Amino acid sequence: MRDANVHSLKRALPRMSWHPHNLFNLWRRSFGALQKVTDRVEYKETLNWRRWTAKSLLRGYHGDHIKEKIFKRWYLPSNLPDVRPTQAISTESSVELNKWALKGDAADKAAKQAADEKRKGLAPVGSLMFSEVERRIDVVIFRACFAHSVYDARRMVVHGRVLLNGKKHTNANTRLAPGDMVSVDPRAIPFLRPRPEPKEEAEQAEKAETQEAAEEDADSVKEKTASEEATAEAASESAEESKPETKTLKKSRYSKDYSPLPSGKNLTPFHLPDYAAPFIFIPAYLEPSFATCSVIYLRHPTARPGYSEIPTPWDADGEIVRLTWEWYSKRRMRIRSKSQIARMPENRQ
Repeated sequence: MRDANVHSLKRALPRMSWHPHNLFNLWRRSFGALQKVTDRVEYKETLNWRRWTAKSLLRGYHGDHIKEKIFKRWYLPSNLPDVRPTQAISTESSVELNKWALKGDAADKAAKQAADEKRKGLAPVGSLMFSEVERRIDVVIFRACFAHSVYDARRMVVHGRVLLNGKKHTNANTRLAPGDMVSVDPRAIPFLRPRPEPKEEAEQAEKAETQEAAEEDADSVKEKTASEEATAEAASESAEESKPETKTLKKSRYSKDYSPLPSGKNLTPFHLPDYAAPFIFIPAYLEPSFATCSVIYLRHPTARPGYSEIPTPWDADGEIVRLTWEWYSKRRMRIRSKSQIARMPENRQ
């Protein structure tokens, strides 16, 4: 199985999963005992070892079910973006030159542009290394919160529970194109089914229900006898007394109780697992519909200064991403033969 022992507490690698052990491993890497190893505070190891460790942390989350050889050949972009910080270029010389040439407006514009670039910083383009992984149909199903993990999403696709643009699709390696719609069978979505109760609690609930039903039957019999006696007495009294005049009131249009929320039958039933709150989010490049159990892949993920659309447990512009970029910039595969191109995963551009 692809997901056998993926939540190992010894390795403590965050995965694309809602499992409580995964949340615990993420906490250990972010705030727990393994934070020093993650943040690389002490540089006691070699540079190559730090690059490999950073690569293993990132690949453990982004497509760990994809083999490394296939990932380097088909999922890495042809030109990796440079994530190394640019050297600070002093603008004093250019400003002085423009002032000497009587170009005060150009000098002010150059100084303002340099200040804006310094304030905004570079866009975290290093995380775009995994943009091709985010296009996979199984990853899109997991990002749309239709599966508890990317492994469950892959099983949905392989078992024929997924439709791509209205047609049955069983290839989990397909990369989507902007505008593609993925539909999932509602019976295959776990959180749309009620969670099974433990056997002891179910037995106790059945006993309580039977006792309540018996007590209700006894009470109903007593109420019937009492109501029959009361009606007989009321009939005898009403025959002696005169009948009072009854006024008919107009039915008010506000007599019905107003409920601002729809009834429970119209709501989508959600039975989320425990500790799922940190993983309930939708990326900006997806548009899901839980009423129809479908999601539309709007566009490819992008990045801008201070923000990256690719979800990752690590800093999108941090040291782990930079070390991973340095690892793959020297070891990615560059040659694709005709036989290899024939085995390329489906790429809907």
